[in-house]
Amino acid sequence: MEYNFDEVIDRSGTCSVKWDNAEQFFKAKYILPMWVADMDFRSPQPVIDALKAVAERGIYGYTGAPDSYYESIAGWMKRRHGWDIKREWVAPATGVVPAIRLLVKAFTRPGDKVIVQKPVYYPFFDAIRDNGCEIVDNPLRLAGEQYVMDFEDLQEKARQGARMLILCSPHNPISRVWKAEELKALGDICLRHNILVISDEIHHDLVYRDYKHVCFHTVSEAFIEQSIVCTAGSKTFNLPGLRTSNIIIPNIEMKLRFQQIMRGSGMSAPNMFGLAATEAAYRYGDEWLDQLIDYLQGNIDYLKEFIKERIPGLNLIQPQGTYLLWLDFRGCGIKPELLGGFIRDVAKVGTEAGMMFGADAGFERMNIACPRSLLAEALRRIEAAVKAHK
Repeated sequence: MEYNFDEVIDRSGTCSVKWDNAEQFFKAKYILPMWVADMDFRSPQPVIDALKAVAERGIYGYTGAPDSYYESIAGWMKRRHGWDIKREWVAPATGVVPAIRLLVKAFTRPGDKVIVQKPVYYPFFDAIRDNGCEIVDNPLRLAGEQYVMDFEDLQEKARQGARMLILCSPHNPISRVWKAEELKALGDICLRHNILVISDEIHHDLVYRDYKHVCFHTVSEAFIEQSIVCTAGSKTFNLPGLRTSNIIIPNIEMKLRFQQIMRGSGMSAPNMFGLAATEAAYRYGDEWLDQLIDYLQGNIDYLKEFIKERIPGLNLIQPQGTYLLWLDFRGCGIKPELLGGFIRDVAKVGTEAGMMFGADAGFERMNIACPRSLLAEALRRIEAAVKAHK
C-alpha cells in the first residue's frame, strides 16, 4: 500500500497538544508548531482497522494483554533489530515517561545520584528530582559536526557513587544513533560501578541511511541483568495518545519490583485500544515504516539544501535517527539568549529551546515529522526573520 505523507491534515480542534496548545505554550499567536514529538501523519491503515474493530465491539471492559500481543513484540524486535526477547521479560506500561519515573522510584532512594547525558530529553530531569534524587551530568561533547560521549568524565562521575544512569538511545534531541562500541564502553563503566542502566529506546525504529540502532541488551550478555530497556510503538507509528509501552526487564526480581511499584501507583492496567494498535503495528507496520523513513529522509535532505542556499550561518547537526532535528543558530547573528523569543515572536515557528534540554543557548529542537509543505513554510518563516534581523 502506498501512503501519502504529503497530505496536510488539519489537527486544530482535535485536542492536539502540539497544535491546540501551541499559542498558550509559546505565548504567541499564529505559531506554526514544530515542537511536541508526535507526527502529523496518519498511522498505518492496519492500526486504524484494528482500532475500529475494538471500538465496534461496544464493550470496553478491563483488558489483559493476550499471547498474540507478546508474540508481535518479539517478532518485531527479532525482525527489525535482531533482538531475541522472552515474554517473561516484557512489562506493559502506560508510557515510557511514566515508566522511567517509576523505575527511578523503584531502584533508587532519595539522595541517590542519577547520571544523564545533557543535552537530553528534559522529562528525565523531573523523573530524577521528583523522586528526591540528584542529577549528575555526564555532558556530551560536540566534536566537529557530531556529539560524542565523554567516557573519561563518565568514569569520574561513576566513581562518585551514582546509583543509576538514564541512557537515551537514539539520543533525543541531538539525533545520535550510538554505535555498539560506544554502548559497550558506557556499559562496562556502569557494570564496574554497579550502576543500573535505564535505556530509553523509544525512537529505536527511526534510523536513517548508513546507521543502525543497537539495542542495549544485545551489546553484551553481561549487561542484560544490569539494565532495563524502555520501548514503545508510540514514536514509530504515531500512537502516543494510546498510552502503551513495553519495558523489557530480563532480571525477574527487578521486573517484579517494577510491577509492584506500578500497582502501587495505580498504573498497572493496560489500555485495550493501545494493546490492539501496538499489536497491529508490530505485525503489519513494516511497509508503512519503510515509507515513513524514506519520507523523513527527504525532509532532512530538503532542509539541508534550503539552509545551505538560503539561511547561511544556520547549521544542522547531522541527524542519524529520530524525527527531531538539532539546529545550531549560533552563526546567524542572533544573541543566543534572545533566540527562543526570536524564533517564536519574529519567525512565528514553534521550536523548543536547547536550554530546556540542558544545552547552551543558541540551539533549537525542530520536529520534522510533517508534510514537506509545512516544513517548507517553517523554513521560509525562519529565513525571512533571519534576513530581516540582519
